[in-house]
Amino acid sequence: MLGIQLPDIILLLVYLLGITALGLWTRKKIQSSGDYFMGGRRFGKALMIAQAFGTGTHTDQPVSVAGASYSIGLAGIWYQWLWLFVTPFYWLIAPIYRRLRYVTMADFFRERYGAPLAVLYTLMGMIFFCMQIGVMLKGTGVTIEGLTGGALPETPTIFLATALFVVYGLAGGLIAAVFTDAIQGVLILVLSFMIIPFAINQAGGIEAIHAGLPEHMFSLIAPHEVTVFFIIMVVINGLVGVVVQPHHMAIGGSGKTEIACRTGWTYGNFLKRFATMGWTFTGVFAAFLFPGLIFEQRELAFGIAARNLLPVGFVGLMLAAMLAAVMSTCDAFMVHASALFTRNIYVPYVRPNAPDKTQLLVARVSSIFIVGGGVFFAFAFPSVVSGIMEIWKMTAFLGIAFWFGIIWKRANRWGALASAGVMAGLSVYTGSVLGWSLPEQIALYLPAGIAVMILASKLTPQEPAEKLHSFYTLLDTPVGEEHRLQEANVNIMLAGELDDQARSIGAKSPMEHFLDSRGSSRLLLVDLLHLSERFSWKTYRVDLIGFLAGIGIVGLIILIMLFLANWGSVAALQ
Repeated sequence: MLGIQLPDIILLLVYLLGITALGLWTRKKIQSSGDYFMGGRRFGKALMIAQAFGTGTHTDQPVSVAGASYSIGLAGIWYQWLWLFVTPFYWLIAPIYRRLRYVTMADFFRERYGAPLAVLYTLMGMIFFCMQIGVMLKGTGVTIEGLTGGALPETPTIFLATALFVVYGLAGGLIAAVFTDAIQGVLILVLSFMIIPFAINQAGGIEAIHAGLPEHMFSLIAPHEVTVFFIIMVVINGLVGVVVQPHHMAIGGSGKTEIACRTGWTYGNFLKRFATMGWTFTGVFAAFLFPGLIFEQRELAFGIAARNLLPVGFVGLMLAAMLAAVMSTCDAFMVHASALFTRNIYVPYVRPNAPDKTQLLVARVSSIFIVGGGVFFAFAFPSVVSGIMEIWKMTAFLGIAFWFGIIWKRANRWGALASAGVMAGLSVYTGSVLGWSLPEQIALYLPAGIAVMILASKLTPQEPAEKLHSFYTLLDTPVGEEHRLQEANVNIMLAGELDDQARSIGAKSPMEHFLDSRGSSRLLLVDLLHLSERFSWKTYRVDLIGFLAGIGIVGLIILIMLFLANWGSVAALQ
């Protein structure tokens, strides 16, 4: 039945019914649009880690990484590890999101640069979410088609997964997404490593795989496609663009405390970096066991390996894990997209005085249209990797405006608009007309965007002083000290659980006592251009301790990957 055995079908049905029931149960926790969009900012560290890992990990990623690794070896890991070197920066960025108390990333652009930038970002953000949902649905469809031997084709799989996450996502909003992420994150970890022991056993040992594949298949740098130049360029592009991915305002800012936000976003993503290793080894092992897939078919490798290697029962678990990966992200993206539309299009331009219940209704209705756009892109993209690359470029176009908006008060809307326009134009011309590769495009449009941002901002009027005062006052006011904002007459969009309650909840553990930031309200990134005057270990110790710890973890992960890459090789055995 559908290319799988009855026990697998039973296991899959139990999972689907259980996760849907959990999502629907969270509906009673939704009392306002703030609950729907941001969970009321009441998530602790554990749920923030689950949200970051579950929302940030989706089916297109194992599909693209395993597919690339099938062709070029372990270097295929960089289709996701481009964020590895960026992850320590999440510790520094998360408190910025939380202190701003905004609901969407478009709120950032409106408050820092004005309404036109907010509208531009909203349109970009909604397209981003549609593209991301489309890429994830396509990845799920491709894999399950391979897993069932074509008995369950890509198209019905896409519609089934869509129906499931829409049901509980509409009911419970971000709360449903976060609670289901906590369950589905476990399944995603299972998905990441489930195939590997069966593949090694089928091959006759890891030594046989090493002996049967070219040496470059076990290198983190490929002779083509993923070269050193490719890695450097996509890592830099990733650092620029990651800050404006629309869902990161919630992932980095929906915790009840700054420590919860830092911990969740940083370590939830480090968990993902670890899981990525399983995907790339699955692709390499599939190249040994199931050779013959041409370039256009390589994204079937993950599903084919699962179908041919997993025993009865494990196939159903894999199907559940695949659906968990796509559902845990798509429902969150659907909620974030509806927040963009409701708060930055409907309220300011359609009904400024809309009551909160109306906003909640509009959010749920708009969610359906966002998902429809995602389904369109699922069929429009020729491959998962092609869709991912387009998303990488799009976020970088406004990423420069975010970075300069934080660190440089002189940055203005004209610089942001000019920078984004020049970068987009250069990308389209060099990519579509000249046929440049993605790294070559990045090497041109990033420095050009920075130069235009600085030049245009200096030649045009500064943003209003009152706006800048409010913006930077928010950044200088730690969570739990909202009374300072009220005294300064600075607007708070969504504060969450505040003051003494947030302090007591957020400073229980010994580590949090050690990292407690009550002694200083300064953030390293906000003061980046003034560190020569302000720097001291005490002032920035929370930022520095977490960032240096993140760098250490990056080094450890790379060492583990190098060890595993050489495990079983002839040189290692000698």
